[in-house]
Amino acid sequence: MSLSARKFIVNVVLFLAAGALIGWFYGALVWGLLATALLVLAWQVRQLVSFDRALRTDNFDDFRLGEGIWEQIYSRFRFERERAARRKLRYRALLKEVRKSTDAMPDGAAILDSNNEIISCNRAAMQLAGLKRRKDRGQRIDNILRDPQLAVLVRDKNFDHSIEIQSPVDDEGWLNFRIVPYGADQKLLLIRDVTLRVRMGKMRRDFVANASHELRSPLTVISGYLDALGEDAELPQRWVGPVAQMRSQSKRMNQILGELMELSRLENSGSASRDRAINIVQLLHHVRSAFEGQADSASVVIDAEPTLQLLGNPAEIESIVVNLLSNALRHTPPQGKITLAWEAGANDGANLTVADTGDGIEAQYIPRLTERFFRVDRGRSRDMGGVGLGLAIVKHALMRHDAELEISSVPGAGSQFRCIFPADRVAAIASVE
Repeated sequence: MSLSARKFIVNVVLFLAAGALIGWFYGALVWGLLATALLVLAWQVRQLVSFDRALRTDNFDDFRLGEGIWEQIYSRFRFERERAARRKLRYRALLKEVRKSTDAMPDGAAILDSNNEIISCNRAAMQLAGLKRRKDRGQRIDNILRDPQLAVLVRDKNFDHSIEIQSPVDDEGWLNFRIVPYGADQKLLLIRDVTLRVRMGKMRRDFVANASHELRSPLTVISGYLDALGEDAELPQRWVGPVAQMRSQSKRMNQILGELMELSRLENSGSASRDRAINIVQLLHHVRSAFEGQADSASVVIDAEPTLQLLGNPAEIESIVVNLLSNALRHTPPQGKITLAWEAGANDGANLTVADTGDGIEAQYIPRLTERFFRVDRGRSRDMGGVGLGLAIVKHALMRHDAELEISSVPGAGSQFRCIFPADRVAAIASVE
């Protein structure tokens, strides 16, 4: 207890004792004590009203001097108010510096609360996405930037995923949006201009598609002449080997061009139609039969659920299975085993899995397997016909079917390539007894 509080209590007690003593002297102890208590209460009420008026008018002249309890209350109040003012100034200065630093960022940033309402945004977010710092404060971000992908991104709080959508302020611009956690019950929406990268990607795809198309015709002519030379009985013996090698490389070039054209078509296409139901069991048996003629190849086993069908493009699904199976056959010894599985997955979806007992893949290479022309063992893949485009085709064909490719592998123990299809791509039929 402070000294002023102890003095206040002692003075009140002495004042009450004096009133009681006077009342006792006149033979009315209780009335004397009561009257004194009322005087003390009236005085404190008067001081309380005066202090309230001082708070409202900011005029504390009556409380600036003295050592009473009310002067001590005012002194403490003034100290706390001045400290709060200093803190407020520091906070404003810090906020100003933070805003200056965020405004200097080339990427946009918007702070969202738990309801996805905008708390603040920097200058880049205003320029890139058309946000308004004051007008849009308190508005839901998905009500201002109306895009289904963005609505899903901010609702699901997927911090490992980003989306690319067309800029709301530039018809030819593209923006990348990403969510990161920020503070308690808040998140930070990062906005980056990826127009140049998107344009470069489109230019690359267009170049590959056009170059592949233009090279196909002259290569067809060259292959035709080489086939004629290879079948010519009068071809000199010294040219038999070189012509055979040229025919092999011409065939390889045709394969590369074909896969490049297929990859370009997949990249430039939208989502696959859901109009056709694919009998995956029949498709797996058909693909396996196409590879049965290969000598010294691993055994292929099918484990498929006949009551599940897939909605999509049959040719593209077959291409997925062919690429995964041919890849497994190249890396699995003849005594090994390959399993083609089709089964129900999580959330009413389905999984198409190609698992082998082959060489396996080191973990450091797995993230790059779907890159174009990437090969873990370049020499072996080239000798055995791989060009490094098969898994890239698989990836983009799966994207057209709203599916994902999940790869797991243990070096020396085999690999598993799992295609995960969502529920809206799966159709169930009654089992046939």
